[in-house]
Amino acid sequence: MRSRSLLFGVVLGLTVLLAAAPAQAILGGTESRRAYSFMGSFQPSFPRPPRPDGHGCGVEVLAPQWVLTASHCAGKNPTGARVGVPRGWKVRVGSLDTTSGGETAEVDHYYRLATNSDEGGFWGKDLALLHLRTPVKARPLRIASATPADNAPVRILGWGMSCEDSGDPACFPTRLREADTVVQPVAVCPVAAPGELCVGSRDGSVAAGNMDSGGPALVRDGDGWALAGVVSGPAGDKAPTLYTDVTRHAAWINGIISGAHVPLDDVIPDVEGAVDLNGCVGSVVRTPASHPQDPALLLTNGHCVQDERPAQGAALVDRPADFAAPIADHQGYPLATPRANRLLYATMTGTDIALYRLDKTYAQLRSVKVFRLTSSPVRAGDALTMAYTSTRLHCTAEAVVPHLREGGYQQDDAIRYATSPDCAPWHGTSGSALLAGDGVTVVGIHNTHNDTGEQCTVDNPCEVGTDGSVTSVKGRGYGQQVAGIAACVVQGSKLDLSRPGCALTASPRPR
Repeated sequence: MRSRSLLFGVVLGLTVLLAAAPAQAILGGTESRRAYSFMGSFQPSFPRPPRPDGHGCGVEVLAPQWVLTASHCAGKNPTGARVGVPRGWKVRVGSLDTTSGGETAEVDHYYRLATNSDEGGFWGKDLALLHLRTPVKARPLRIASATPADNAPVRILGWGMSCEDSGDPACFPTRLREADTVVQPVAVCPVAAPGELCVGSRDGSVAAGNMDSGGPALVRDGDGWALAGVVSGPAGDKAPTLYTDVTRHAAWINGIISGAHVPLDDVIPDVEGAVDLNGCVGSVVRTPASHPQDPALLLTNGHCVQDERPAQGAALVDRPADFAAPIADHQGYPLATPRANRLLYATMTGTDIALYRLDKTYAQLRSVKVFRLTSSPVRAGDALTMAYTSTRLHCTAEAVVPHLREGGYQQDDAIRYATSPDCAPWHGTSGSALLAGDGVTVVGIHNTHNDTGEQCTVDNPCEVGTDGSVTSVKGRGYGQQVAGIAACVVQGSKLDLSRPGCALTASPRPR
């Protein structure tokens, strides 16, 4: 698959697999002098774009309760669903400014033409319809009757970034910008897929940019405008922008808007309780010693610790911490967002775990799913559910491995999963809880898989038998036992490494 970026400011691991590249807003353009009634700003509260005005993508009004945008903009739903009900999404239409004026409406449904996982390809199908809870008065925009010819004049609009520093509020214009340009022959954009338009100047001096996704390429239709394309992504540095050719998908659009062909909602996996840690996963756990007024505990991997990983043969104990821990509801939207304020313990020797203390008590988090931490080890043959943030993987413990080595670290009694399509973890699933059949007991924690078949290197764990034999198999996934943690936790969510039965030590010895 070709490597190409999407022009939206926030990228979620599984939901959007391609990273956003910094670019300039409507290069070669000027600030619009008058509003376009059909032009709008898509402003989701989850995930909230990294700019003060909340703008993430452009939209176009096609009917009183329908707007069109790019599929990857609607792909920011937690599970990456094609069709579903969002939470906290709104649009502002008919205004030059993203912060005021025009009309605002809540989005209550989304319909994506394609997703990144489609076997038939995503590029050239990067479109999504958003249904509005209440109709807007804006005059709808018509879809062009045919694909515009090479060198046809078009107008492009957007509120994309004006500079490359995503941490600078001045890089996020609130006033609409526009530019007049042309549709280039597709050969000018060699990465273009079937169904895409190459729009802008050949040297990229006039083009759409980051956070202009979903914005329009307009062609003249009599004395008005018609929609020819929607921003999808860049064609490269100093190159035009690639737009999805909307005219090719008019039947799909009209079928949904008319009600004649409305896709059913996706079945959303229940991901309640997963905590998104930006590249890793966590879960809120309680032990038999936990009381309602105790600070809640967050479990993840030792290699997921921020800033400083535990050294081989050592542990990090009672360190300061400060990060948000959004706890998902059953659809993956944050139901509560406490903060981790203390790293109680972390190690990558003997096991691969980290235990944080949160700034909320179990009583204060009574609305979220809190898992029980087991005191019994996983055995070969046990059925396991891997609790990732956007899905649930169904695994079986194929074996308990005496020693697992990776990049200079060794874990003991690691859990090897039986290889299957239902259990194929990827980078980013680290820290996912392994659940027992009751769905509430954490019996292990996923931590690694073998990428290439190499032996004992980073991202390529190897098994070491009791006889010293080394085995390394590409694709194998592994988790760690957590049965020894509960005995180390006392009332008040404090750690007592000297308690009888506690399998954790302040300075684990290399084996």
